[in-house]
Amino acid sequence: MTPARFITFEGIDGAGKSTHIAVVAQRLRQRGDEVVVTREPGGTELAEALRELVLTRPMDSLTESLLVFAARRDHLQRVIEPALAAGQTVLCDRFTDATFAYQGGGRGFDLGVLRTLEQWVQAGRQPDLTLWFDVPAALAAERRAQARAADRFEGEDLAFFERVAEGYRQRIAAAPQRFARIDGARPLDEVQRAVLAAVGLEP
Repeated sequence: MTPARFITFEGIDGAGKSTHIAVVAQRLRQRGDEVVVTREPGGTELAEALRELVLTRPMDSLTESLLVFAARRDHLQRVIEPALAAGQTVLCDRFTDATFAYQGGGRGFDLGVLRTLEQWVQAGRQPDLTLWFDVPAALAAERRAQARAADRFEGEDLAFFERVAEGYRQRIAAAPQRFARIDGARPLDEVQRAVLAAVGLEP
């Protein structure tokens, strides 16, 4: 039996990470893995309702952070932990690294408070592997503009996303063994090969 794995996909909006989650899920299922694909904020009825608030309602950074971690707590209890306990592989579009990047880096919110919330909510749970899609902020902005109407985060300026990217870099520096950097600016087929190799699948 393949060991259960918790794999997260991170990057600024427009980095292209969501495109590759379905490919990884398909390949894992083809080899016989049971796979759960989910996202943050979201993944449960309560967490999706909180996601809607975070993406659409004006609020300060503390409120935003508390809502994100409340959604994460429900998500962990109802989806992630049961799936891992059942031997399934969990692929998650964003997790706590995004909170440190967006609320910590982008918003400039207190990292010490975020670390405390992380400890309370996650009880030590971290991904086994995190794929970080590294894309210049300007290129990501072009992709977002072509893809969809902007939410509260996507409508931020380039300086915000540059701070978010730096927040990711700081997070990676603290736990480099957990991360695989993916050059998301490369052609789609090259990115896909890099993603599959990072998760231990033949491109």
